[in-house]
Amino acid sequence: MKKLTTLFAATALATLMAGSAWSKTFVYCSEGSPEGFDPGLYTAGTTFDAAAHTVYNRLLEFKKGTTETEPGLAESWTISDDGLEYTFKLRPGVKFQTTEFFTPTRELNADDVVFSYERQLKADNPWNKYVTGASWEYAAGMGFPEVIKSVEKVDDLTVKFTLTRKEAPFLANIAMPFASILSKEYADKLQAEGKMNQMNQMPLGTGPFAFVAYQQDAVIRYKANPDYWGGKQKIDDLVFAITADASVRYQKLQAGECHLMPFPNSADVAAMKADPNLKVMEQAGLNVAYLAYNTTQAPFDKPEVRKALNKAINKQAIVDAVFQGAAQPATNPIPPTMWSYNDTLQDDTYDLDAAKKMLEEAGVKDLSMKVWAMPVSRPYMLNARRAAELMQADFAKIGVKVEIVSYEWAEYLDKSKAKDRDGAVILGWTGDNGDPDNFLDTLLGCNAVGGNNRAQWCNPEFDALVKKAKDTSDLAERTKLYEEAQVVFKREAPWATLDHSLSVVPMRKNVEGFVQSPLGDFAFDGVDIVE
Repeated sequence: MKKLTTLFAATALATLMAGSAWSKTFVYCSEGSPEGFDPGLYTAGTTFDAAAHTVYNRLLEFKKGTTETEPGLAESWTISDDGLEYTFKLRPGVKFQTTEFFTPTRELNADDVVFSYERQLKADNPWNKYVTGASWEYAAGMGFPEVIKSVEKVDDLTVKFTLTRKEAPFLANIAMPFASILSKEYADKLQAEGKMNQMNQMPLGTGPFAFVAYQQDAVIRYKANPDYWGGKQKIDDLVFAITADASVRYQKLQAGECHLMPFPNSADVAAMKADPNLKVMEQAGLNVAYLAYNTTQAPFDKPEVRKALNKAINKQAIVDAVFQGAAQPATNPIPPTMWSYNDTLQDDTYDLDAAKKMLEEAGVKDLSMKVWAMPVSRPYMLNARRAAELMQADFAKIGVKVEIVSYEWAEYLDKSKAKDRDGAVILGWTGDNGDPDNFLDTLLGCNAVGGNNRAQWCNPEFDALVKKAKDTSDLAERTKLYEEAQVVFKREAPWATLDHSLSVVPMRKNVEGFVQSPLGDFAFDGVDIVE
């Protein structure tokens, strides 16, 4: 019986990995579970990979391997002379996926676009609070409810956006995962049946893969969408095998139990490169890791206290221990590969004596604090627990006691947004559109307080600079404003900027067509397995 079971398991695995004459299955060992399957509700890359880049599309998309936008569900667009009206012509003949839980009766039209945006913009929309605690964190953090005056259907294949002000990064912003287009017909059916929550559990879109099933914290299954407007995929089935531990992901990759994995341990990369069955892609990551103080809570409401703590952090030790050198200490809140990076700024030097003195001068004694450590690997922070332990030891040298806390990933992201949150949070960001606004306003603007702005930091001087930068399309002027904003950030220190990392993606040798994204996405349209 044991031999029979073993033989069956081996045969099943071989069929799953290599496919058969009838099907081809690609297995991705993902690093964590999605918070849900409605991209508009969330900001985590793990969730976007599982929903936005599989099931959905957007009006514009990012060209593979770049931060350039190209036509998506909109095949063309025009912008008014005053920069306030954007009119999009939708691609004709785009079909929504047919699944076991819904069969569409019509193709994509302007109603779907209006629905997908208005639910995020209007508090009185019946879909605005369909999930408990829904905050539309990305749309709110980017000021969309204030920026977008209206989204109107001109005709079935034409949609007009009217803005309240010029918004230089608007086209890049609507190519981001949170701006995915959903089916209004499916939404209407769920609302009529009293099953609105199903939108976040059983997604349906126009994308390359249709959702099949999700087993919590274990596996997500998709099938190729035969009606995809971009053509049916070369792989028939896509599986996300959720594997939180990087060492276990590597073991599965070596054993052939998955085809590709994210965020390897830095210590394993050399062996991966030497393995004849694997290949490794790498590039500079458009990312930053940070420790966000809650600037509304004493004593972290004082810039001098935050800067004192920053001087006590040995960033190089974190880079060496966590990344084996495959990262660099961060000075600014945007990566050095991004335009407008201010390379004239000096980082807070690692100086324990100066840190102690600054705390004493600020009247801070016997400080105890919490440092939150992420439970998952992300490109910008492969091992937050280890980083927190190193900071704990550093802070102890200046008389600051640290308790390290953590939560399950979705809970971590939710709890860390609270305005009355205690302590400092380790988090980070991989740019979603290649624009500095996506870091500076999205993570540090006043609109993002209580959301992506984990420092709860609203600085009028900084906010005015990044808002002014949105109001001009002059690249030189925008660059100057963002450089000035970085000066304010460094002076006020709402974060300890920790690192910018190298992005490394190992995969089986027989994987073809995967394109590494500067935005940190893991998208599998166009991917194939060759024998």
